[in-house]
Amino acid sequence: MPLGPHGPLGVLVDPMTWRAVPYLLLSLFYGLACFALLASAIPLSLALAVVWVGVPLFALTMLGWRGAAMLERRLLRLAFGATIRDPYRPSPGGNLFLRWKDMFVDPATWKDLFYLLLLLPIGIGEFTVSVVLWGLALSLIIVPMSLLFGGDPVPIGDGLLVDTVPEALLCVLGGLGVFLVALYATRGMAWLHALLGTVLLSTGEKNLLAARAACLRASRARGVDAAEAERRRIERDLHDGAQQRLLSVAMDLGRAQSKMDADPQGARELLAQAHAGTKAAIAELRDLARGIYPALLTDRGLDAALSSLAARAPVRVDLSVEVSHRPPAAVESIAYFIVAESLTNMAKHSSATEASVRVSREDQWVIVEVRDNGVGAAVPHAGGGLAGLADRAATIDGILTVDSPLGGPTLIRAELPCEW
Repeated sequence: MPLGPHGPLGVLVDPMTWRAVPYLLLSLFYGLACFALLASAIPLSLALAVVWVGVPLFALTMLGWRGAAMLERRLLRLAFGATIRDPYRPSPGGNLFLRWKDMFVDPATWKDLFYLLLLLPIGIGEFTVSVVLWGLALSLIIVPMSLLFGGDPVPIGDGLLVDTVPEALLCVLGGLGVFLVALYATRGMAWLHALLGTVLLSTGEKNLLAARAACLRASRARGVDAAEAERRRIERDLHDGAQQRLLSVAMDLGRAQSKMDADPQGARELLAQAHAGTKAAIAELRDLARGIYPALLTDRGLDAALSSLAARAPVRVDLSVEVSHRPPAAVESIAYFIVAESLTNMAKHSSATEASVRVSREDQWVIVEVRDNGVGAAVPHAGGGLAGLADRAATIDGILTVDSPLGGPTLIRAELPCEW
């Protein structure tokens, strides 16, 4: 949890302090609800396990406490600023039983349960301390105020009567002191609670490093596969396109040379045919070079390159590029090809009539969003264009997501880091 300023004034004006107060007062009730549900559902499911009814009930209970732990992570971020990512292992299981087995053997599932069971006793302590300190501070500050303005004597506690202005001022000063103690107690309890949540609800450092290494190995493998697929595509395009045209040009030139004396008119026609074939081959080579890395992107950046893409799109494209300074070349290239492939897929499959492209820079991330109003149902599949875009993004630890419900609209979003 970020502690922020340490001085009394800094603690007082820090929004984190005042976000922590309602959490510490209300977490008791959240912990009570979790404890009541777990204390009833777990024994019941274990008792019914002998007739197999308890097995699916226990699986639902596990899903329930996982969901409660996920909600708690969001609450900790809102209250204490503690960012805790969901630590669950991805499940490759193809059916419900395998997914439940993976969830059962995941240590994070049982750490969630332990945290939720601790939430009730911890919540009782936090609630008690908060109510006593804040209640006492507000009572000592507010109640004697009436005496300062000519009101009646005020009873404070059991048998203590404040009936003079100096006594009232002394109570107010005491209340300010308790108020200061309540501020620091709130910060301390918040820090300890956030620390407990970080220990139990997050992935351990060792597991985090292992997951990071696995992610890097996977992204490297996808990057190698993507590069190999791109190499094969270039070879295929050269062989089937420009190479065949240039071969045809060479044959036309050879035939023209043989007819130069006997049939000048036929030779001229063959030369004209060879000239047209040469221009077509040059155009194909230019398109191929643009597909590898467009020169416009190198010279003028994303805005100009994407504007050129939008101008060639078969539908109207609303383009917005808000990048204050140019990202690394690899990020620009991946962002360009994500937009290019997305617009190509849109033209081929979506029946869209308009699209929008948004590119923005957020700290050390470039965010690319391509949206269209087509029929939707776009799904990344192995060997497909969208899967290839995800592999491109993964080479720099980027993330690509596709949201395309049946009936549309489709949103393709990529988050590309500028440092990796």
